Amino acid sequence: MMSFLRQLEFASPWVLYFLIVPLLMVLWHFFRLRKKYPSLRLPITAGLVAHSKPFRGMLKQNLFILRVLSLIFLIFALARPQTSFNEENVNTEGIDIMLALDISGSMKALDFKPDRLGAAKLTASNFIKNRKNDRMGLVVFASESFTQCPLTTDHQMLQSLLRDIDEGLLESGTAIGMGLSTAVIRLKDSDAKSRVVILLTDGDNNSGFIDPVTATEAAKQFGIRVYTIGVGKNGMAPYRVKGPFGNYQIIQQEVKLDEKLLEQIANSTGGKYYNVKNNKALDAVYEEIDQLEKTRIQVTRITRKTERFYWFLIIGGMLLLLEWILRYAVVRSIP
Repeated sequence: MMSFLRQLEFASPWVLYFLIVPLLMVLWHFFRLRKKYPSLRLPITAGLVAHSKPFRGMLKQNLFILRVLSLIFLIFALARPQTSFNEENVNTEGIDIMLALDISGSMKALDFKPDRLGAAKLTASNFIKNRKNDRMGLVVFASESFTQCPLTTDHQMLQSLLRDIDEGLLESGTAIGMGLSTAVIRLKDSDAKSRVVILLTDGDNNSGFIDPVTATEAAKQFGIRVYTIGVGKNGMAPYRVKGPFGNYQIIQQEVKLDEKLLEQIANSTGGKYYNVKNNKALDAVYEEIDQLEKTRIQVTRITRKTERFYWFLIIGGMLLLLEWILRYAVVRSIP
């Protein structure tokens, strides 16, 4: 009941000022009673108090309470209480995004936590969580490329497939052109207003039969924007390798990152190139891309009003009728 009353709104709230009328009626009633029936307390009449006011007499004296209550309910009815229901129609101008992720052996370098590939998967997972209104997909590449997940709005399935990927699914190598071209193929027939590839790698193009320049031209032709992320830096990086006796040891291996190529791909397609050297920087890049590629959402709010005055009108009318019946049929003969 209290929840229902809290939801009430009034179409004519100014009518509620008339509630002062029943308040004045109550004050006038008690003033009149005190003036008409002055009281005198005597010790010898204490035992007669219980018999001094028969039920019908008390009923007639307090009938005004029903009239006051009926007036209160009728005033509420005139104020037109309503409950409202808000309905929202959301129109989204979604963005189609393909993640192209390098899973070559070099992505197991330990300069990120737990390693480069693990950090990339975790950050991509958080990015997917924030893009509820977009279709997203996943391409992985090493010496070749394949689609791990096509464009979908089922982000739970996408997250599951992202968790499943690991280094070793493909032969060693870095086919940047293949990874980009596979992502472009997945986006070229999309009717989304904005189509984006986020390509992450830590190497240079040394595999595949599609040149990165050719893949970049295809992205430009289809109006696909490419953001490129270069992980790590040129030089030595730590790796965990298995020793001859089954134990693991950390060694340094050379890594080549072609930043010039990644920057060229991004600039040619209207995207941006980022170089990251730790987990925090990688998180910041995805946050920036998230802001640059905001989904446009148009919300239409419809408010439906339901009149509730009739309940107050019925209760007020019933109380007024009850007061009339009691006054003229039950206690009429009492002076």
